[in-house]
Amino acid sequence: MKTKIIVASLLLGSAFNLSPAAHAAAQPAQITHQTPKANRQAGVYFRTIKVDGLDIFYREAGDKNKPTILLLHGFPSSSHMFRDLIRDLAPNYHLIAPDYPGFGQSSAPEPTAYNYTFDNLAATINHFIDALGLKKFSLYVQDYGGPVGFRIAGARPGLIQSIIVQNANAYTEGLGDALKPLVAYIQDPGESTVGPVKGFLTIGGTKWQYTDGAEDVSKIDPDSYITDQYYLDRPGNQDIQLALIRNYGTNLPLYAEWQAYFKKYQPLTLVISGKNDKLFVAAGAMAYKKDLPKADIHLLNGGHFVLEEKHEEAATLIRSFLVQNNIK
Repeated sequence: MKTKIIVASLLLGSAFNLSPAAHAAAQPAQITHQTPKANRQAGVYFRTIKVDGLDIFYREAGDKNKPTILLLHGFPSSSHMFRDLIRDLAPNYHLIAPDYPGFGQSSAPEPTAYNYTFDNLAATINHFIDALGLKKFSLYVQDYGGPVGFRIAGARPGLIQSIIVQNANAYTEGLGDALKPLVAYIQDPGESTVGPVKGFLTIGGTKWQYTDGAEDVSKIDPDSYITDQYYLDRPGNQDIQLALIRNYGTNLPLYAEWQAYFKKYQPLTLVISGKNDKLFVAAGAMAYKKDLPKADIHLLNGGHFVLEEKHEEAATLIRSFLVQNNIK
């Protein structure tokens, strides 16, 4: 039983130590092109930058002279999950939301050409940050955004003005029973365990992540999960996703490092998680208080993708939090 608990915890937390040597050795990223097309009403631009030989797509909105928020998406989504929140916040903030390799509009090389681990995703996004010349920002993390973002924050705390957590886990209390099929696959990856995991990669599994726990399912835009499924269904993408799921089991030792980072640096923290999430349960949101006693925690009435219903409420909380903490 103890072994299973440990592996379950391995599954859902991640952190990354970007050593100074590894950071210095990384090849510099270069902007290869920027798509000028913009959403005129919202002022959202859709751009692409070359990072470590990959095309990394990102959404950008707002005035660069205003405080920056870097938004890191979760599984099985992309920067598309932030489309409404970006429009809500663009009048007051500078928003940057990239797609990871293998997700959305970014390059999706085969696993033999790109090592799909959370360490490597974090390294790529770390280089993306440098390529854009971001010197300080608030870090918004959801789901996979936690494993990616907390690695970067722990390695480069000077970049972080504040942290905004939405259904991203850093504590064993946050591990929900819905993760059991993933735990079984990580413990014993093979034909006997992969079937239920592949269910997470189908339209049924994707729709469930968006609709389960929703306050009002009629407010969940079908385009959200249909868009995600389009990317999941691309040839070769299942191998990418299974590689990342298997790698999720490396994260338990990093929970303690994340928590040590929280305790030492006390980053200003806002939690705005959907309280009905069965993957990252509400207890995990409250657990941030253990190391961040001043954390501002709000459990919104929604599920794993609570922004689908509550993006305006989330935007109001974010604006209030950043103003109260004098984030400039």
